[in-house]
Amino acid sequence: MSNEFRLADRGRIDRDRPIRFRFDGGDYEGYQGDTLASALLANGIHQVATSIKHGRPRGIMAAGAEEPNALVQIERPFPEPMLTATTVELREGLQASGLPGRGQLSTGDDPARYDTMHAHCDVLVVGAGPAGLAAALSAARSGARVIVAEADTEFGGSLLGSGETLDRAPGTEWVRRATAELAACPEVRLLPRTTVFGHYDDNYLVALEHRGEQAHSRQRVWRMRAREVVLATGSHERPLVFAGNDRPGTMLAGSARTYLNRYAVRPGNRAVVFTTNDSAYAAAIDLADAGVEIAAIVDAREVVSTHWASLCIERGITIHADTAVVSTSGTDRVSSAHLCSLRSDGSRTPSVRQVVGCDLLLVSGGWNPAVHLHSQARGSLRFSEDIGAFVPEQDVRSVRSAGAAAGLFATSESLRSGAEAGRDAARAAGFDAEPGRLPRAEKAPVLASRSVWLLPSPADSDGSTRFVDLARDVTVADIRKATRAGMDSVEHVKRYTTLGTAHDQGKTSGTLSTGVIAEMLGRDVAELGTTTFRAPYTPVTFAALAGRDRGDLYDPVRVTAMHDWHVEHGAPFENVGQWKRPWYYPRPGEDMETAVLRECRAARESVGIQDVSTLGKIDVQGPDAAEFLDLVYTNMMSTLKVGRIRYGVMCTADGMVFDDGTVTRTDEQRYLISTTSGNAAGVLAHLEDWLQTEWPHLRVYLTSVTEQWATIALVGPDSRQVLSRVASGIEVGNDSFPFMSFRDGLVAGRRARVCRISFSGELAFEINVPWWYGREVWEALHEAGQPFGITPYGTETMHVLRAEKGFPIVGQDTDGTITPDDLGMSWAVSKKKTDFLGKRSFSRADTARTDRKQLVGLLPADENLVLPEGSQLVDTAELPEPPVPMLGHVTSSYRSAALDRGFALAVVKAGRDRIGETIYSPVGDRLAAVTITEPVFYDKEGARRDG
Repeated sequence: MSNEFRLADRGRIDRDRPIRFRFDGGDYEGYQGDTLASALLANGIHQVATSIKHGRPRGIMAAGAEEPNALVQIERPFPEPMLTATTVELREGLQASGLPGRGQLSTGDDPARYDTMHAHCDVLVVGAGPAGLAAALSAARSGARVIVAEADTEFGGSLLGSGETLDRAPGTEWVRRATAELAACPEVRLLPRTTVFGHYDDNYLVALEHRGEQAHSRQRVWRMRAREVVLATGSHERPLVFAGNDRPGTMLAGSARTYLNRYAVRPGNRAVVFTTNDSAYAAAIDLADAGVEIAAIVDAREVVSTHWASLCIERGITIHADTAVVSTSGTDRVSSAHLCSLRSDGSRTPSVRQVVGCDLLLVSGGWNPAVHLHSQARGSLRFSEDIGAFVPEQDVRSVRSAGAAAGLFATSESLRSGAEAGRDAARAAGFDAEPGRLPRAEKAPVLASRSVWLLPSPADSDGSTRFVDLARDVTVADIRKATRAGMDSVEHVKRYTTLGTAHDQGKTSGTLSTGVIAEMLGRDVAELGTTTFRAPYTPVTFAALAGRDRGDLYDPVRVTAMHDWHVEHGAPFENVGQWKRPWYYPRPGEDMETAVLRECRAARESVGIQDVSTLGKIDVQGPDAAEFLDLVYTNMMSTLKVGRIRYGVMCTADGMVFDDGTVTRTDEQRYLISTTSGNAAGVLAHLEDWLQTEWPHLRVYLTSVTEQWATIALVGPDSRQVLSRVASGIEVGNDSFPFMSFRDGLVAGRRARVCRISFSGELAFEINVPWWYGREVWEALHEAGQPFGITPYGTETMHVLRAEKGFPIVGQDTDGTITPDDLGMSWAVSKKKTDFLGKRSFSRADTARTDRKQLVGLLPADENLVLPEGSQLVDTAELPEPPVPMLGHVTSSYRSAALDRGFALAVVKAGRDRIGETIYSPVGDRLAAVTITEPVFYDKEGARRDG
């Protein structure tokens, strides 16, 4: 059977490069340039799948991305499900199988790489058919930067499969010359195998490039910003609705012509052609000339084109006018078409007039312009009675439709409209452009088409075998059920029936379904309109969208300037947001607990050093910076003096704590705010959101400067002495350098900003230097601290130190339901300000409840016990029957070197009123007794802060 239906000549395949492949366990052969679909048809295989809902056999219907039926599972080279056989390039060793409506993901790792590219251009041309190439030439000749994106493997569009001539030569010759000219232009980028699948605001378009198995990366996502866009996306042929219209062997007429002329494949031996327009006649003539017997042309129109009729007479082809195919016969493949006469008034007779044997049924119900990207760009549509389809009503700003995408189907019209669109786009981008000479295309006279939505079926009165959406198995009966249930909108019917929601996004069924619904409801198609076109235009793999951001690269890894030093000193790392932060620094023979206790003692008794570069830092500038910060913090920031620092709390509009940090006033109109490490990006987005949408009148500018600064915390009673050994121009005494202030000077010979801030309760300094001096200054401080036993410490020790002082961490001791008052921070909520984020929410009855969960401390009765974080807290020593009422939960829990015992922080209902009470926490198979305390465990007077 190998290549039984392959023609000896024609086509654009390379017969010198045969390709072996397997399908459904059978071995076959195709050629370089084939798709899987064309190779299967060449081997006589039409049925490749079964339908998703009814399990009916389904065959190849189209030749491109509009294919609704032929879904396959690729097994080799790598398993990929739900691919259309019409868009899968044939390659050596390909193994595939048909699908029963559903695919199966691979359980193994994908060895391929996926990339992302960003590009800017003056003119982006989407589609490289006659209109797209003409547009690209007009724009490129002006000197504009042009990108041409074409979903197919080569440029040419309809000219590749129609056999049309331009200037009395094959149209593909003009395609070759045009492509060569574009490739020679230095400002032109050509992207074959690239589908633009999304069109977003301000001409931001996203495309997927298939690069093949031999490429360095399998697929590449292009994110493109264009000043002007020309949409030359072509059109999709529309099927017709009749009983048994889903049988294998039923194919779109234009697709059969493509398989013949481009792939040298004869889709069948004996064909019936059923059409409502002239385009199917060209397919019938080409097939007849290639040796396919055309048993009949069935034309739903009362009057037939004399031009095409004369060509049919020359070939002995019978034409049945004012006639329709109303049903088919066949088991695994269509074997006959049943014909019924149509009266000129549009009414139909129920009886079948003639049965015509065939193994191929070609249908054409008209052509739908591919308006998906135009609609995504918020362009409106109108229904054109002339072509029976929706077309762009008008071009949206900086976007133009051309050729078949604009409803202009003749090649001469496509060339002209494309050249004009390219010229206008280049001019709008600031270039002097002219369309230039266009090749001459032969133009046959065109007779008006007839819009036919529903056809009679003597054997299918309920419509259960008349399929409107083949991909979703949606029938006339399904749509009738929806309309009888009261659905009178195409969007409602879509959701009721799943019309247009499959992989093809309704490319062949969209307009057809609108026509069927309109006929059932007795309304105009134009009135009903279309469903919403959403991205992606064709399916896109998650792997392609992720690009290289998977596995170890799933999230960017951010490291500080001192990272290599931490690695060299054996620190394991904790992931905080995207940052790698040193967790602790074990010495030989130490486990984590031993190392952390040692680090805690050093910070409390001598001096410790920590890398805190990861704290978020946002530069706030502008005449209204003080007013802005008063609005986003609960406490007053406008009264802060230059050179001073203030702790601040941010809340969301519902009054819940969002983040905390410090605010440093560096100038009258400039502040530097700090955030938690993991929430830095979220805080910046939060501030920008309010600034841009609610307070756009404020003259404020926000800049993230986290990566610009390396920050080192020097902590402990000996920290002042260590700093004094390497600092110059900075007086470090309490009187000259008070708490919550900063000084500029030199540290280790480098310009630095030193802040008196403490997150441990000890005397502490934060030294900020430009990032590239971070390790140099760190090493100088570490060397200066050697006489004092300086000890580097990590995030675990930091957590212990701050918890001993009762300092909460947003995101650990809070969960989006905690207010400042719940944390015992009412002092940080201004009573003077007229407004700030969250202020009105604090007056809600729920926010003022006395039984809200409040931050407290916990001391286990067993001093050696460290409670598991997240443990629930209950009021009884013995567990009652479920459900058990919970008082709260443990938020932070550690072993303390200073306290010589385990301790914890928790949020407990009415916790401050219950201080001194005993509650219980499940630990393993027992309930452990714990005493509620104030959250400050160490140095409650704050005497150690100043050394």
